[in-house]
Amino acid sequence: MKLDLKKLKLREVNEKLQILDRKQNDRDFTIVNPEGNHALCAGLTEEMNINIKGHVGYYCAGMNQKAQITIDGNVGTGVAENMMSGRVHVKGNASQSAGATAHGGLLIIDGDASSRCGISMKGIDIIVKGSVGHMSGFMSQSGNMVVCGDAGEALGDSLYETNIYIRGKVKSLGADCVEKKMDKNHIKKLNLLLKEANIKNYKAESFKRYGSARKLYNFKIDNVSSY
Repeated sequence: MKLDLKKLKLREVNEKLQILDRKQNDRDFTIVNPEGNHALCAGLTEEMNINIKGHVGYYCAGMNQKAQITIDGNVGTGVAENMMSGRVHVKGNASQSAGATAHGGLLIIDGDASSRCGISMKGIDIIVKGSVGHMSGFMSQSGNMVVCGDAGEALGDSLYETNIYIRGKVKSLGADCVEKKMDKNHIKKLNLLLKEANIKNYKAESFKRYGSARKLYNFKIDNVSSY
């Protein structure tokens, strides 16, 4: 089914996706003329395939559950914010806070992601084929972030148990973030993620892993300058 945002209001499009017609039970949608609309495809809870033809604004696919969403363009702030499950694939670049606070699912960004990618992530897997900006992985709690390019300043600041894999250069590490050993389990997991994103020209062994030094888990007066 084609949904045209020049003919339908944003609210109408989201309602069609949030409340499926059980008689038609159509689960394949193409959205045309998105023209930077905000909160498109937010709050979806059922299995469906959606292809958005163009650029979108803030919080596209926010709170997604189960849906498979592809954006043929760039996305604004907070794509897949608080996503629970499903898959979101951005074929362009992403603005700041991509995948923020997300609990699960997979977010793939073919281009670059701006600052604070994956902040406070809680189980999502994020794969960026380009580079990420400063403060990416800030206070991330669990899940995996894979960056095929470079990372900006303060990578992984105050993170917990998230694994961050970087192939390129890191401008600087945030508080309590350190480079860590890649064992067989990490290599296996990373190769699976690269395969999931259809990345064939890089191997897991070419990445470095970063994680928590675990010095800031509990408040200690000796570490006060790091908080």
